[in-house]
Amino acid sequence: MHNEIIHGFSKLTEEEKRNFIALLCKESSHAEETFESFLMEDETERSHFLDLSENTISSFHTPYGIAPNVMVDGKVYHVPMAIEESSVVAAASHSARFWAERGGFHVKNVSTVKLGHVYFRWFGDPVYIWERWHVLKLFLLERLKKLTTNMVHRGGGILSLEMLDAKDTADKLYKLELKVETINSMGANFINTCLEDMAEALDLFFAVDNDPEGKKCQVAMAILSNYTPQCTVTVEASCKIEHFIPIAERLPVTMFADKMQLAYQIAQNDPSRAVTHNKGIMNGVDAVLMATGNDYRAAEAAAHAFAARDGRYRALSWCTMEEDILTIGITIPLAVGTVGGITNLHPLARLSLEILGNPTARELMGIVASVGLASNFAAIRSLVTTGIQKGHMRLHLSNILNMLNVDSIMREQAESYFVNRKVSFNAVKHFLHEKSS
Repeated sequence: MHNEIIHGFSKLTEEEKRNFIALLCKESSHAEETFESFLMEDETERSHFLDLSENTISSFHTPYGIAPNVMVDGKVYHVPMAIEESSVVAAASHSARFWAERGGFHVKNVSTVKLGHVYFRWFGDPVYIWERWHVLKLFLLERLKKLTTNMVHRGGGILSLEMLDAKDTADKLYKLELKVETINSMGANFINTCLEDMAEALDLFFAVDNDPEGKKCQVAMAILSNYTPQCTVTVEASCKIEHFIPIAERLPVTMFADKMQLAYQIAQNDPSRAVTHNKGIMNGVDAVLMATGNDYRAAEAAAHAFAARDGRYRALSWCTMEEDILTIGITIPLAVGTVGGITNLHPLARLSLEILGNPTARELMGIVASVGLASNFAAIRSLVTTGIQKGHMRLHLSNILNMLNVDSIMREQAESYFVNRKVSFNAVKHFLHEKSS
């Protein structure tokens, strides 16, 4: 069965797909029932949800929680987060409240320019194509008007169109770079539609009959870029170092602040630390993006490319100290949408945006970056005080107890026992063995 190639899987009914895959689960006699149990009972909702993807046989549930008290520019948000790691939500919540009580996070800068490219080879005279660029540009922009009317009406549209020499990538290669404002939509479909229209227009513009050498213009591809260095948000938070007394774990606040600043400095200069540092940021960012129906994979790719934009991989966030004021900040690329796509189709994504007060895309960028910075601050604070494992594993105690099928009485005893002890899988197993023997 495991070596069998199946043809026409997509043409099978939902039940037939589920039955076929269940046969692969030799160690689980109830696989098909498990797949079924994670689907909605209401037939209409179930059909709607299954149609969101391809070859769907079930749904994969991720815990949906709230990080309360995220204050951004004076407004308090209770932010939905879709993530299975309890420590991320707990840490973001704790950090958010700490900063909310000290003025919260402040958006310092937002830019929302998105990019797309048409790559093509020009086999004719390079002088000719540059001479014709002005006419070609007008031709392309005029054609795009039929596609951009609605976007322009909403306040967006084409910002610029340029032709760039890309011969450092491949011989005779050029690219058209389109800069776009998509307002509250992420805009991927809009941008790709415009780019593919431009690719078609290139063929029309350079069509030459009876050319013995073949076509002089050869389009390679037309695609938006998920690298969005001009679609970024900067968020900061500041307070006097004396305000860190409640969270400094008995460290002198000057030492705590110095260690915090040093930790951020290390992440700015050591890639081996920067990767984990940025992963901590994306813990929070991805969870909010998932909850609001945004593309967290695109955000991850953009963030890590942005972190390496000067040729060395660095932290996305920073920390400065001036006199007795410590400031943390982050600049991160975020191409998000609050209308269109999955945000309109997924019931929880719609509710997430309602919980946030139906923000604009710019407002959502600030919220997402603030949660990322809150998550990052919480992780660094743990690293320079008690260590990451103490709080992290305590929050995983519940998961371990569930895995071991512990009853409510023994669970209560375990939770009490591990209040001031380090949690590990082996430690929990040992405790349960001692109690039951």
